[in-house]
Amino acid sequence: MGNNKYKLLVIEDESNILSFVRTILEANNYQVIVAKNCAEGKLMYSSHIPDLVILDLGLPDMDGLEFITYAREFSTVPIIVLSARTQESDKVSALDLGANDYITKPFGTEELLARVRATLRNNRYSAESGALAGGKYVLHDLVIDYDKRMVMIANNNVKLTQTEYNIVAYLSAHAGKVLTYASIIRTIWGSSDSGSIKKLQVNMANIRKKLGSKPGENKYIINELGVGYRMCDENE
Repeated sequence: MGNNKYKLLVIEDESNILSFVRTILEANNYQVIVAKNCAEGKLMYSSHIPDLVILDLGLPDMDGLEFITYAREFSTVPIIVLSARTQESDKVSALDLGANDYITKPFGTEELLARVRATLRNNRYSAESGALAGGKYVLHDLVIDYDKRMVMIANNNVKLTQTEYNIVAYLSAHAGKVLTYASIIRTIWGSSDSGSIKKLQVNMANIRKKLGSKPGENKYIINELGVGYRMCDENE
């Protein structure tokens, strides 16, 4: 990419984690700017307009969730949350406010880099056209043709109901990003009633059966337990 490096803003108050993340990213040719609290993060964000933000939620001055709300007011810059909080409710809140992904501490170098690559790539897709060239999404031997509303595996048509198709299309449009149960239900059914999660799970079980996923093997769609679902990315 020569000089045109991706610029990443890392907002993290623990200096050992901050320098670890910075070292990894710089070694992989990203330009890194850092902030140690939410206020500094907002300042760096508005003055540098980074390509991606890596955000710790437990900041000394404000909750990291406030940063997400602030950032989303005027931008879709992707945000990856780093969190020592493993409660599902924290992950769900961050994703519902507009974070693109989250990584739970402690995390490994490879995981961090893979999530950064996937998030930057997906953001490029959605920014360009909302879908890939020719209105198709391709993952391994799975092809989704948005114009024809068709899903094929190894050139065989997979017969999905309207609802099942809508779920698969929505997940594929945000491939690599965890979509919470609530956001899927809102998009597909427009509202949430008490039985919605059950309804989603039933549809999901049927989709996975039709896509030929065996239990425990997730070639296409991953269930992030208690949080939501994620369509795999081509590099997984």
